Amino acid sequence: MNSPSGRIARGGKSIYGAPLGILMLEARFPRIPGDMGNGETWPFPVLFRVVRGATPERVVLRGARGLLPDFIAAARELVDLGAEAITTNCGFLSLFQRELAEAVGVPVATSSLMQVPWVQAMLPPGQRVGVVTVSKASLTEAHLAAAGVPLDTPIAGTEGGREFFRVLITAEKDDFDIDLAERDVVEAGRALVEAHPEVGAIVLECTNMPPYAAALRAEVGRPVYDIYSMVSWFQAGLRPRRFNSLNRV
Repeated sequence: MNSPSGRIARGGKSIYGAPLGILMLEARFPRIPGDMGNGETWPFPVLFRVVRGATPERVVLRGARGLLPDFIAAARELVDLGAEAITTNCGFLSLFQRELAEAVGVPVATSSLMQVPWVQAMLPPGQRVGVVTVSKASLTEAHLAAAGVPLDTPIAGTEGGREFFRVLITAEKDDFDIDLAERDVVEAGRALVEAHPEVGAIVLECTNMPPYAAALRAEVGRPVYDIYSMVSWFQAGLRPRRFNSLNRV
């Protein structure tokens, strides 16, 4: 029997109110506020799913070989729970963009690198987007092409730093020095713009870098985009704001 008011609730999911699912790498380093894996980072609810065996070392340094079936299975679990879109916890997973989107049948945004073409379109003539990544040596042409990033994009990495790469990728310890990590990211960004003064904006590949985006922006005087800016945009389409004031126009 239909409700007299027409207010019918529709089912079919296990979890409601969290339309975005995040595929997480398996890691033990601290995820401070701003990090994609810290629930307090997001001003909206999200669903997390850890992909067992997908360590940062395996995904970043070894090209995520053999992990595609595990990511597809985890993404499907998130969709079954109620996710209406999927993103991931590592920019290097751009390699799986096409396969994940085909497998789950919902919008998928695997990498912060996907913002590079968008940001480039906004810059004045003569300026380019630069990328700061956790590992320049590991960011191949295949990663860039999968995200639509021009292959000649200026890139800087944090491999030469004292803390960020060592803790996140080589997993030498469970804690890390936040100030040193920030310095590594800022120094990589500064080196990028010093070597390429035509860089008019920076995209941070690594999903652990948003806590340091403001410090980098202050240092280089250029806009900085990261996984937080991308996911916030992604979520805005999943749940557009309702402007109730329109009823009074």
